[in-house]
Amino acid sequence: MITHSFIFLPRVSHATERKIWNQNIHDWDLFLKNKSITGFSSVRKEFLNAHVIRARNALRNDEFDFFHHNLPKGEHYRLYNQLKYDVVFLDIETTGYHGDITVLGLYDGTDTKTFVRGINMDRKTVLDELSKYKMAVSFNGLSFDMPIMQKYFGFKWNKPHVDLRFVCSRLGYSGGLKKIEKVFNLKRDDEVEGMSGEDAVTLWRDWRKNHNRDALDKIIAYNEEDIVNLKPLAEKTIPRLWEKHFKSI
Repeated sequence: MITHSFIFLPRVSHATERKIWNQNIHDWDLFLKNKSITGFSSVRKEFLNAHVIRARNALRNDEFDFFHHNLPKGEHYRLYNQLKYDVVFLDIETTGYHGDITVLGLYDGTDTKTFVRGINMDRKTVLDELSKYKMAVSFNGLSFDMPIMQKYFGFKWNKPHVDLRFVCSRLGYSGGLKKIEKVFNLKRDDEVEGMSGEDAVTLWRDWRKNHNRDALDKIIAYNEEDIVNLKPLAEKTIPRLWEKHFKSI
């Protein structure tokens, strides 16, 4: 997807990108091979050539901060195919107050790792784990999870981040993660079926006040369902969004 994209180029909008595609220029190599492209002066074409070459080198050298800064946030999904084996699916639970994390769940597509406040959620361990990945995938994470995590742990995420909330919205699916999971027939364990973020807040209070291990285990199970279901949701929606956008030309 990314090597067919031109939206990261300076002052290239979706409409301009489509005009490039409509000239049968569907990838970076074709862009560079064509000496002239309708809509661009020769000077601007040379200027954009340099950016395409920079993008190609960044992709080859795993310099994904280039795409973090140049690719619009809503288009980071175009990197998913290249990075899907280096993705962390993430989700947090909080006390109900913005910025106060209780549980952080990370999933690499095979294994889950859970960090619990007061048990194993120390800054160095979390940041060491996050450093292993080249892309984050979340649901509503651009607005909620990632800003809270960056403030709580004192770091800056300078890598691509796909927020599936907006991927789904562009496909016409609105609502929260649990509602959208049902659309795509994604199941949850009976233990946490119907549970909400508010329930996780209540259970956390029970754990902290009464040391009720069952309450903590249920929060962890709920969080794990959130992160594990992000992978099949990504695999069902991202190709569909790209097909809608690219293959309609």
